[in-house]
Amino acid sequence: MESTGGVAVVTGAGSGIGAAVAVALLEDGWRVALAGRRAAALEETAGKAGAGDRALVVPADVTSPESVEALFAAVRRRWGRLDLLFNNAGRFGAAAPVEEFSLDEWRSVVDTNLTGAFLCAREAFRLMREQEPRGGRIINNGSLSAHTPRPHAVAYTATKHAVTGLTKQLSLEGRRYGIACGQIDIGNAATEMTSGFGGGALQADGSVRAEPVMDVRHVADAVRYMAGLPLDANAQFLTVMATAMPSFVGRG
Repeated sequence: MESTGGVAVVTGAGSGIGAAVAVALLEDGWRVALAGRRAAALEETAGKAGAGDRALVVPADVTSPESVEALFAAVRRRWGRLDLLFNNAGRFGAAAPVEEFSLDEWRSVVDTNLTGAFLCAREAFRLMREQEPRGGRIINNGSLSAHTPRPHAVAYTATKHAVTGLTKQLSLEGRRYGIACGQIDIGNAATEMTSGFGGGALQADGSVRAEPVMDVRHVADAVRYMAGLPLDANAQFLTVMATAMPSFVGRG
């Protein structure tokens, strides 16, 4: 892909999918603000691409409105605009049956996966609608759990279903400003979150089975495709998954 020179924000950029996407965008010539809670991890991600001053490390907590505002203010000061937000920060939460899932854990997952995505999208809208040329793109990290639940994942499943609603709302309201919004639903990318799947994961029938995973670079390539579209085209929903993973296509 040709160098774009555009400006992107990637949340959860210190590890996993966020880190892979941030590095891929930097390699493609984007200027990227890497956001996350751990400054050292963000610096490590930035260093992988060797992008110099095209990488901006901004420690941020997406659950905090003040922290999110400071993140986008830093982008505005540095580059004066925003062309892409990859709304990626999220957490799975405790693995527990519904009746044992604590309210504190529920609120923590909702605050990160849903409220955090909203707060970042709100600040992106404010910047994208005012800049010249106006507009930009938001890509939300949905998950296959936006369609099909896993056992013992009530908060993660609920928030990822809600992210789909957020994506549709942003797409609707973004039209007048030239803001496109799409969602990538990912199944079993090889990251810290899926590191235990090879040893066995609980299935819907109560069995425990090893699950295949795919290289996270395939996710980064999919985001590259979505990000590289002109603003008059949009990949509204894109699914990329390990081919043989269970419990999504078919009965499980």
